[in-house]
Amino acid sequence: MKCVIAGGNVKGERGLWARGGRHARGALPHPHTLSFAVLGRAVHSLSRIGDELYLEPTEGGLSLRAVNSSRSAFASFLFAPLFFQLYEPGSTGPDTELFRCKVHMKSFLGIFRSLPSLEKSVGKCLILLKPRASRLVLQLHCKYGVTKTHNLAFQECERLQAVFDTQRCASRLCAPARVLAEAVVHFPLTLAEVTLGTGPGGKIGLRNYVEEEAELSKTMVTELWLAEDEFQSVAMAPGSHITFCLKEFRGLLSFAEASNLPLTIHFDEPGRPVIFTLDDTVLEVHLVLATLSDLESNSQSPSTNGVSHLPAPSDDFPDDLESYMVAMETSEGGLEGPPSPTFPLRTPRPAESQPEEEEEEEEEGAVPGTPPHKKVRGGCAWGQRVGRASS
Repeated sequence: MKCVIAGGNVKGERGLWARGGRHARGALPHPHTLSFAVLGRAVHSLSRIGDELYLEPTEGGLSLRAVNSSRSAFASFLFAPLFFQLYEPGSTGPDTELFRCKVHMKSFLGIFRSLPSLEKSVGKCLILLKPRASRLVLQLHCKYGVTKTHNLAFQECERLQAVFDTQRCASRLCAPARVLAEAVVHFPLTLAEVTLGTGPGGKIGLRNYVEEEAELSKTMVTELWLAEDEFQSVAMAPGSHITFCLKEFRGLLSFAEASNLPLTIHFDEPGRPVIFTLDDTVLEVHLVLATLSDLESNSQSPSTNGVSHLPAPSDDFPDDLESYMVAMETSEGGLEGPPSPTFPLRTPRPAESQPEEEEEEEEEGAVPGTPPHKKVRGGCAWGQRVGRASS
């Protein structure tokens, strides 16, 4: 793979934003304009999701993806070929499988650490993927003829893809990123979860999530309401609400606000994933987050495994959670064995006679920034399945 990305230090290409103006569509600047800064902000957003960055060059563009260790957050940035000055995905053919790899997030993020300074000094960025040398090369061509070369080691990996259908979500919101960013700024940075729901008069509310066991007299509750006219479009059932993690949502909001892109939120009932999308002619972004399930859904059926407290959906029900989230893993070598019905757990499933030890293992395996395992409300967002596809 070989691609060239324009930087900010390019004569004649800063006009749209240097004068404080914006793109005619109110979105990303013209292709090749400040593309390096857009890529850097995307990497910063993905760094809030997981510790590894998945790269997959395809005919449709370069895909950057990340998933957290608990599989409760997934993000994908797809940059179209028009986003680059030059884009060559590599050898293509009907029987040729595109190369996929993953790199350590901190190593890749270090290249884009000081974005304001890089925007002024970098003229273009060259990205080379060398499978034989097992190296991902990034060359920053800066002013005064300075060239910075970064050689990153990578690891060949399977294909990671979240499969979902936003058209099947019952509720949908679309608003300028600035409106949502100004709303969440009132919540503390240490807040883990926030609840989004409808209120009287068609208002949309945001409220920090408070566990039922907490004493309300000793807990600070922050709640704000947005009028319906603050949104570009609203399609929500009365009384609907979801609770999701705020950390990953803040990361996407920062990118959307800087790129001046409207943010669309697709969601269904509590316990099913919420999907955030950004769309532009040269960029497509998806963020899928877990949501907490309601007390009613948990009281109907006990937990069926060590992760989920949701009632087990029927195999004949087409709209279950597994239809929303599937991770496709395609190995490089031969494929053996039938598909596994679920992801393997991080710890072996304990015996039924040891329920106390099972709860302790769940709490120790909790990941900061993701929905915690609630004893009452449940913490899993989706069913997960591993499929193996032949190359």
